[in-house]
Parts: sequence; structure tokens; C-alpha cells
Amino acid sequence: MDTTNPNWFLKARLKTRQLLLLIALDDYRNIHRAADELHMTQPAASKQIKDLEEMLDVRLFDRLPRGMEPTIYGETMIRHARMALTSLALAHDDMLALKAGLAGQVEVGVIMSPAMALLPRAIARIKEQAPLLRIGVHLEPSNVLLDKLQHGTLDFMIGRILEKEDSAGLVYEELTEEPACAVVRPGHPLLEQKGLALEHIADRPWILPPPGSILRHRFDMMFRRAGLQPPVNVVDTTALLLITALLQQTDSLHVMPLEVAQYYASLNVMRILPIELPCKMDAFGIIRQQDHLLAPGADLLLKQVRLAAAEIY
Repeated sequence: MDTTNPNWFLKARLKTRQLLLLIALDDYRNIHRAADELHMTQPAASKQIKDLEEMLDVRLFDRLPRGMEPTIYGETMIRHARMALTSLALAHDDMLALKAGLAGQVEVGVIMSPAMALLPRAIARIKEQAPLLRIGVHLEPSNVLLDKLQHGTLDFMIGRILEKEDSAGLVYEELTEEPACAVVRPGHPLLEQKGLALEHIADRPWILPPPGSILRHRFDMMFRRAGLQPPVNVVDTTALLLITALLQQTDSLHVMPLEVAQYYASLNVMRILPIELPCKMDAFGIIRQQDHLLAPGADLLLKQVRLAAAEIY
């Protein structure tokens, strides 16, 4: 049997009964008990295994005096049999969920910028279609989300694939780049200054992401490329509550993604300085596992994310 063909099982007419028998033999290690479990005769069960071994041209089980032991080939087939039957069981659950109005659970990861407008718009729309769908949202940096995605905790995520991260087995759909901007409190004196340039803000007090972060590195390099020293009067933090409080109580500046700043500016919490910073983060996008089949609810949410992204970006 040519098992290099990805659809070899169709030509071999592989039966669900044979998959069930493989699992029963793994559980009981005895052909009589496995046959009883599946309400088969022992000769019929033996023939099913023999036919499967002939199809694959390998021995799946060693016949021992007191039972049967899977070979390395048998262990491989048993593992995939369990996966195939689990997937079929999940398909049934998904059908029931569709009939019940898409009840179920979706776990999605997101970085800060798309958490401001993109994901809320997609969630609002999906809730109109499937109010019983439970949606878990994980707001974390991309490296944390990638780890969760690869461990199966997330259905998909919206973030970045970093160069140092292992991206094998992942599918990435780029959505947009992420420019950065400078923000201050409402009423800040710099908001009225004309022709604002980098030299006017280099010696100001800043609230910045900590050293070692991507945004901090690009922020510092922005000044160095302009022949300026990066700001030294700095508070290092990513705690947004502390950042907003410090902005309100001081004349400090803060650098943040433009989409996030626009959200807070709409709430009158902060203002965007009238200067275009030559500083931006890498593009972000939708990331999912290549071989992971999404449940109906997760698939619908993903489609709404794509639609919202086309409108916003």
C-alpha cells in the first residue's frame, strides 16, 4: 500500500470499525476482550486487523501467549486512530452547537492595539449572531500569546510573529503596520507649539516602555538617528493605569501605538502631540495553527475579525 499518498486510506477503504478495534486492542491488549467490547466475534476482529496489516504492509501487533502488544507501527496507527475519532466526536459537538445557536467557547489572544477597536467590533457583531457563544479574550504580549497558541490554549490570536519565535506550523495573515505617537495630558503646553520637532521633546520628562522592549529600542534609535541623545528623565512602566495617572498629574510625555492613543483621546483622557514620529512597531496580523480545525464559533469570530480589519485598516 502506498501510504505516501495523503488519501491512501480512501483507496484502502479504511473502516471506522478498524479504528475502534485498534483503540480497543490498545486498551485491553487482548483480541477476545476487544472483540467483546465492539460486539464482534473473535475471528471477525482478527480478520479486521489482518486486513489492515496487509493494507499497510506492516505488522501492527505482536501476538504473545497472553495477549497482543502493539509494534511501533501499531502505536502510530493507534495514536492517529484516537485523533481521528476525537475529531469526529468534536464534529458532532459542533453540529449540536450550531443547532443550539452556537453555544460554546472561543479563546482568542490579542495585543493592545487591535484590542482597542478591531476585536471589540468583531465581538459585538458575533454576539448579534450567537449570543450564547462564550468568548475568552487574553490580552498579552505576542510572545506570551504565541506560547499559548502553540500549546492549544487559544483558537487563534491577533499579534506579531517575532524573529526569535519558532513559527513552524503557524499561519500568519498580516493586517496592518503599527505607527507610534507621543501623547500628553489635555491642556499640555506643547499642544500649542508650532513646528514641533524631535529636538523640542528630547529633554522632556517621558514615561516609556522598559529597556529591552521593542518599542523602547525603536524609540531610542529614533533620537539617535536624528543626532540626539534619547531622553534621560524617564519613568519605565507598561502599567496603563499608572501611565494615565502620571500624564494627568505631570507634564510628562508618553509613547504608544497610534490606535491605542486615538482610543484614549476619544475619551478625553489624553491628547496626541502634533508631531509625526519616525517610529513604528512591526506589523501585526491573525495567527493560527496550520493544522488546527476551528470550531464553528471560532471560525465565525475569525471571519468577523477579517471583515472588521478590512473596514478599519
